[in-house]
Amino acid sequence: MAHLKIIVASTRPGRVGLPVAKWVEAEARAHKGFDDIELVDLAEVGLPFMNEPNHPRLGQYVHQHTRDWSKKVAEADAFVFVMPEYNYGYNAELKNAIDYLYNEWQYKPVGLASYGGVSAGTRAAQMIKQVVTTLKMVPLNEAISIPFVHDLLDDDRTIVPNDVMREAATLMLDELARVEAALRPLRTSQPDSD
Repeated sequence: MAHLKIIVASTRPGRVGLPVAKWVEAEARAHKGFDDIELVDLAEVGLPFMNEPNHPRLGQYVHQHTRDWSKKVAEADAFVFVMPEYNYGYNAELKNAIDYLYNEWQYKPVGLASYGGVSAGTRAAQMIKQVVTTLKMVPLNEAISIPFVHDLLDDDRTIVPNDVMREAATLMLDELARVEAALRPLRTSQPDSD
């Protein structure tokens, strides 16, 4: 069974990330490349700014919110980060959520669904690749990049995708399933971090 977690990076009121993530989730369910799909909203996870006293690679978490986050990330086989671009970069809440953990991220692929104005969040997507590769994650080249995202919202704040977005989602999900299967032996051969 392959478990996909779709992580909503933006936490601000009025965000577009949640409607984008719900569209990505619907695309993933229709794709059928994963047995279990969960949308994980960082606004609901509610991690405070990093407050663990020990380095994450040790797995010696003292706070329940970290243990809960660790369990959620550890059970995933692949991720999609649904991420905005803030000032030419990725948002602090996503970086904070990543930095809380170490071993739980390793040897898992990550697809990037970025959105914004004219740049479609691509600068943020490029910047996050350096972070995730340090954790032994594998960012995909195939991605969803949504320019002028506000123009795609209907009156109910639901994303109305176009053909380019649908095709990008299919290509990314195909590759995410393929890379997840290829990386699985590396994850199963990892020694326990306990």
